[in-house]
Amino acid sequence: MTVASMGAACGTSAPASVDGLRRVVGTDLIGARGATPADQRKIDRTVVGLCAAAVWTKGECSRHGEGQE
Repeated sequence: MTVASMGAACGTSAPASVDGLRRVVGTDLIGARGATPADQRKIDRTVVGLCAAAVWTKGECSRHGEGQE
């Protein structure tokens, strides 16, 4: 019973639409590897969208980029 309820709580559902998901997440990560400052900016732009949409908690968002200027 516990396993079944844990599985139900951790389920995922599809986004309402691909266009909606793209508006939140963006398409900046396509091709980004994090190896250059430009790649890091692409990653940061994606994180901003996720934080703005409240996909991550405020604590998670504030930790992103810690120590960067």
